[in-house]
Amino acid sequence: MTSDQRERPAAVRERRPGGLRERKKAKTRSAIRETAMRLFEEQGYAATTVDQIAEEAEVSQSTFFRYFPTKEDVVLTDDYDPLMVAAIRRQASDVHPIDAVIVAMTEVFGEMSADDLAAEQRRQRIFAAVPELRARVLQQTVLVVGMFAEVIAERQGLAKDDFSSRVLAGAIVGAVLAVVPVGDGDYSGHNLEKITRALRLLRDGLPLG
Repeated sequence: MTSDQRERPAAVRERRPGGLRERKKAKTRSAIRETAMRLFEEQGYAATTVDQIAEEAEVSQSTFFRYFPTKEDVVLTDDYDPLMVAAIRRQASDVHPIDAVIVAMTEVFGEMSADDLAAEQRRQRIFAAVPELRARVLQQTVLVVGMFAEVIAERQGLAKDDFSSRVLAGAIVGAVLAVVPVGDGDYSGHNLEKITRALRLLRDGLPLG
């Protein structure tokens, strides 16, 4: 496997545009993020500046900001959320929304390579360890709920801002966070089984006991 192939999660690589320009952009983005993560681990998040990241990654500040609006976004941006939305969208319209999410999660996370899993765990460890980043947990959660709500509504032929779809999306995200807390970063293996169990419980009306 070439270094260019290793630069993005396997699920991302499968759907990445094949044009030379897009490959170069993906490579630059990956280099910036990898450099930033290394510096965060070596010298701490607060002590690492955008200037340092750009210099180490051999890009300009303007290039850094073209890929990541803020230093926080290097850690907070989740490459898997758009893949989840796309995977949910691919499920047949007659599949229950929660079952569509379960299948999508299995598809996206169930076949993560060891390298992909390690990279995601690294990202979430930094996320969980830095107070400035933890403060944005709610904001990130709201964004994910919104993404899921829109694709659920779309699959059901409902309005983009459908109330019931947003409530269901919030319940789904809440169920996932209840069994795999922020900072865990492992959505495969045993944790994926726990998530599936939690979502099926939600689908069945949350029977207790």
